[in-house]
Amino acid sequence: MTDTDLAFRSARELATAVAAKEVSSVELLDHYLSRVERLNPQLNAIVARDEEGARAAALAADRAVSRGDQLGPLHGVPMTVKDSVEVTGMRTTGGSTRWGHHVPTSDAESVTRLKNAGAVVFGKSNLPADSQDWQTYNEIYGATNNPWDPTRGPGGSSGGSAAALAAGLTGLELGADTVGSIRIPAHFCGVYGLRPSYGIVPRFGNVMGQAPGTLTEPDMGVLGPLGRHADDLDLGLDVLAGADHVQAPAWRLELPAARPDTLREFRVAAWLDDPFCPVDSELVAITRAALEAVRAEGATVVETPGPVGLDETLALYLPLLMAQSGLMQPAESYAGLVELAAAQGAASGFAPEMTVSFRDWHALDQRRQLSRRRWAEFFRDVDVLLCPVSPTAAFPHDHRPDPDWSVRTLRINGTDRPSSEMIPWIAPSALNLLPAAVAPIGATRDGLPVGIQVIAPYLHDRTAVRFVQRLAEVIGGFRRPPGF
Repeated sequence: MTDTDLAFRSARELATAVAAKEVSSVELLDHYLSRVERLNPQLNAIVARDEEGARAAALAADRAVSRGDQLGPLHGVPMTVKDSVEVTGMRTTGGSTRWGHHVPTSDAESVTRLKNAGAVVFGKSNLPADSQDWQTYNEIYGATNNPWDPTRGPGGSSGGSAAALAAGLTGLELGADTVGSIRIPAHFCGVYGLRPSYGIVPRFGNVMGQAPGTLTEPDMGVLGPLGRHADDLDLGLDVLAGADHVQAPAWRLELPAARPDTLREFRVAAWLDDPFCPVDSELVAITRAALEAVRAEGATVVETPGPVGLDETLALYLPLLMAQSGLMQPAESYAGLVELAAAQGAASGFAPEMTVSFRDWHALDQRRQLSRRRWAEFFRDVDVLLCPVSPTAAFPHDHRPDPDWSVRTLRINGTDRPSSEMIPWIAPSALNLLPAAVAPIGATRDGLPVGIQVIAPYLHDRTAVRFVQRLAEVIGGFRRPPGF
């Protein structure tokens, strides 16, 4: 097997290779670092490294193998994490000049779990400022390019994560998702990603628009794995999910096994397009071909929208999202928003939404709970819902400021539409706190990857993961970008 093949193995395969002494962790680390030196300049996906600390960890991993110690599921696997997640001794900026020189003295709890499983964390991947864009660029590190087409972005906000994986620069990645920040990059770069059920992966230590050390966890925000193989999502879930250290003395998380095992057993709902947010016809055709492959395996497939329409979902999701965004504003900016909201009164606008009262937020949350009940009822008869991740494949770089998502545009079916149409298809999972896996299913005529979103019932993350595992067996999975 060639070195290039080694770089593109799954995280589980890499851990197995280290345990079997096929390759040492130090050799594997050196191989990834060599690829980063050679290939990262054209991508700018990995933006910070701790080679000294990683080499010490890799040496310790190899000594453990030699001693015959019990090994964790990620033992000796070099990996990177999104630059909003704190890693001891490694600069963590969140893409923001506000915290640009922050060097943590402790790991995020998620990173601790990865290290306890044996992972060797050697670098950080790029993201947009404060994780608030579907493109990946910031004043500190600049822009990240898509490995399939450098004139296009890799998505955001975990864009560096997905680009690094697709290019074979890392063994596994840890991203974050509130507005599709795992799912959109996975779709744009042709890798796998999992937005876990809300609340099952500890998020403390994620610098997402808030000062380091902030204990308030973002509404709808999650941390989750990205990988080149469907199996990496299963492994990542095993390592990351569980009660945080405060709850751990008494709480345990036992996620249910996947509802079905084979594709034949799955009850599948498919929501491929919608007049409220049209999907480019080329993507619809690719998704339909994947659906037909699922149907050919004997799965029960029903084409139907979800239980709550995209318009109704968006009308609730956006104000909750804007309320969350208000927490990320510096004190001076927030004070200005309060004044503006008072001047606007009851009129709709971003200022009242970003400074919403707790009473009004609670009313929004009550509507969300009713929406969640409708989804739970829907999933009584359905195991997974398949739908697009976004209306388009990766789009060209456009770094113009776009505060209200109207300046930038998306080319859909030959027509320019506002960039806000990136939101509707990722909103149902986020609003309703549901798990959603993304899997590559094909490519456009221009060679750009296309992913599919697989939404499962709350806490049935393993059902979504099992579906993408079985789907890969039928239609194939990750493909290596040309030149990498």
